[in-house]
Amino acid sequence: MNTTPAPDHTLSAPAARDHSRLWSAITAALFVPGVVAAFLLTLVPESAARCLNYGEECASGLSPRWFVWGAGVAAVAFVVAMAAPVVRVRQAAVVVQILAECAALLVILSYV
Repeated sequence: MNTTPAPDHTLSAPAARDHSRLWSAITAALFVPGVVAAFLLTLVPESAARCLNYGEECASGLSPRWFVWGAGVAAVAFVVAMAAPVVRVRQAAVVVQILAECAALLVILSYV
């Protein structure tokens, strides 16, 4: 007769399905190409060409400080998502990271 209790898999099951670290790494890796693409989009309109060539029709856009804040918050959220031992904290950090990266990209696009 086997008297050993059956292993409890309920604690490890959510951790096995948690992909927050993977998504955090993917969004961090896609942030740099997103910045480049957003910057290139700002160069598309004719007004951007006039701004670069003649200094005319330049859009004021949002303050670059907002980009720095968005990128900084995204970086901190990335570190939290990678290092936090609790699944809910990692998932919340990924959401904050994605929102902060979107805000930083919107700052670039505000110059169009």
